[in-house]
Amino acid sequence: MQDERDKPTPADEARRLYEEAETRTARAMEGLVGRDSFGELLARVTENVLALTKMGNDAAELVVRNLRLAGRRDITGLARQLARTEDKLELVLQEVERLRDSIEPPSPNGSEPAARGANGARRRATSSRRRAEPKS
Repeated sequence: MQDERDKPTPADEARRLYEEAETRTARAMEGLVGRDSFGELLARVTENVLALTKMGNDAAELVVRNLRLAGRRDITGLARQLARTEDKLELVLQEVERLRDSIEPPSPNGSEPAARGANGARRRATSSRRRAEPKS
């Protein structure tokens, strides 16, 4: 009966084997990390990872640049330019209409120049309506 109590159980045996393996592995890792060559290897691996990351970022930047994708700032800049161009065109149209009014003789009934008619009045209404729209 004494032999059965002193005999380790399978769980105790597994725990002992695990601790023994852990101790051996810890000693081996400490020996590996304690060498100068490990530090050199770690430094080289770190350098290589950083170099690969930089190369990947540069390649991604080249792809985006070569695709010529417009960003938000580019689009808002174009919108501002377009709004300025529309304003300038509106001023030119108003000046052309003013010059046309000053050059053309009045119609027989005296209200508008003879050549303009309904088409010129519609163009002026459209121009005025466009100026009243809010710019975004």
